[in-house]
Amino acid sequence: MKNNQIIKKIIMGKFKGKTLKLPSKETTRSSKNIVLESFFNTLQFEIIDSNFVEVFSGSGSIGLEALSRGAKRIFFMEQDRDALKVLKENILVTDPVACAVLSGDSFANIKAVVSQLKRKNENGYFYIDPPFSIREGMENIYEKTLNLIASLPADVVKLIIIEHMSGLELPTTIGAFQIKKSKKFGNTTLSYFDSL
Repeated sequence: MKNNQIIKKIIMGKFKGKTLKLPSKETTRSSKNIVLESFFNTLQFEIIDSNFVEVFSGSGSIGLEALSRGAKRIFFMEQDRDALKVLKENILVTDPVACAVLSGDSFANIKAVVSQLKRKNENGYFYIDPPFSIREGMENIYEKTLNLIASLPADVVKLIIIEHMSGLELPTTIGAFQIKKSKKFGNTTLSYFDSL
């Protein structure tokens, strides 16, 4: 039902105030506004004219906020069918031309994003927000996510940002990347990794 549709607004930039729909809580977990604001305060000018990859996109609220704040190209990656439908609707209220949606398994689709960036000799910000591992069928999600990060070539990465459960201890080095800083917001933590 339409009345029960959960919504979120873009906070800043050229699409400020645009309403985004959120998929049902069962399939995805929306990033809290406080996390979103802290993240964009940290990188506010750096993301202008950059590529931004939102792995496990859900509604696309992080990527579309990045687009609103001046990122030039957004790659969205999402597997869940309901979330994909909402994501595509949300893209329509912003700039569909600047958005690429890769549907299906993010662990497989990451290769396509990497090859596009390599072909253009460009890099990007990778925002990785996997489903919490407490969800059924997600027990090994963090292990797979760490392998995904380790597989990324350093030349296509400007920065990796992982949104994860605060109780999770991430290694200080993953592949060619090392932890730069972490910031905790209750149950959620943002960890930033850059090239060694």
